[in-house]
Amino acid sequence: MRVAISLRLANDDWAAASTWVTEAERLGVDCVWSAEAWGHDAVTPLAFLAARTTRIGLGSGIVQAGTRTPALVAMTAMSLASMSGNRFRLGLGVSGPQVIEGWHGIRFDRPVRRMRETVEIVRQLCRGERSSYRGEIYELPLPGGEGKPLRAGARPQPAVPIYLATLAPRSLELTGEIAQGWLGTSFMPEHAQIFTGPLAAGAARAGRALADLDLQAGGAVAFGDDLERLIAPRKPGLAFTLGAMGSRQHNFYNEARGPCSSSGSRDGARRRPRACPTGWCSSPTCWAPTRWSARASARTATPGSRRCVSSRPRGCWRSGWPPSGA
Repeated sequence: MRVAISLRLANDDWAAASTWVTEAERLGVDCVWSAEAWGHDAVTPLAFLAARTTRIGLGSGIVQAGTRTPALVAMTAMSLASMSGNRFRLGLGVSGPQVIEGWHGIRFDRPVRRMRETVEIVRQLCRGERSSYRGEIYELPLPGGEGKPLRAGARPQPAVPIYLATLAPRSLELTGEIAQGWLGTSFMPEHAQIFTGPLAAGAARAGRALADLDLQAGGAVAFGDDLERLIAPRKPGLAFTLGAMGSRQHNFYNEARGPCSSSGSRDGARRRPRACPTGWCSSPTCWAPTRWSARASARTATPGSRRCVSSRPRGCWRSGWPPSGA
């Protein structure tokens, strides 16, 4: 097992961020990942750190696919690979409608297909091939125009590894099929099969095993004797994630299909919202497409403290769905 860290929001104190990462490098940390939401982008901080480090891996965790053209993603990857001495790891994710539509003003649609085509184009251009591609979403050159297929002016960087941050089964299978690694942003060790099952299925389609993927999964780490004091700082972020982020129609829970003991359905048909079948959802990892109250606060963010409401068939681990290996 290797250790990686995430570059926390620097709040403009880049000297402190640089000191933290260089010390992590000295201690043997394998990689630092830089995220983006609607503040600092994921790429610029990595260029900043590339000039201040010599060994530690530099990963984008994640670049939001769809906000940049695949060609621009490829240009960025080649630039960072070159300036860092091939330490860059390209992490991609589709983000969600709250950010893609609310911040970027771009329609959030067909995320799995968009991700596949983005990866294919990025790899093609990083290999130094001409920009000739025809997909369902992207077509290069643009038909009916004056553009011609181009080849990158930068030195090719075919070895840039691509990691995908995915959660839903179809996206996980895509990751296993086409990516070098997986970024498990919401990994639950006690239910690892939810993630590793689709990843392994996708890997098998590509003629490889799950062990061939670099799995980057983790969470917050804190040390102390007072458990409640350590948990408290995590509650506001969890409340915000569950109550304000993501899509109520396209999410990890709705995409997962399996026999549902609480609704008796697995076809994903829409239903009128109603309470979780177990009432107060006491499971720490309710499988329901949970829509927690937007008023959830640090005091009410603990799983089991709010009633979950669903618009599609659901179930809870407590009610026995999905079965093991679903």
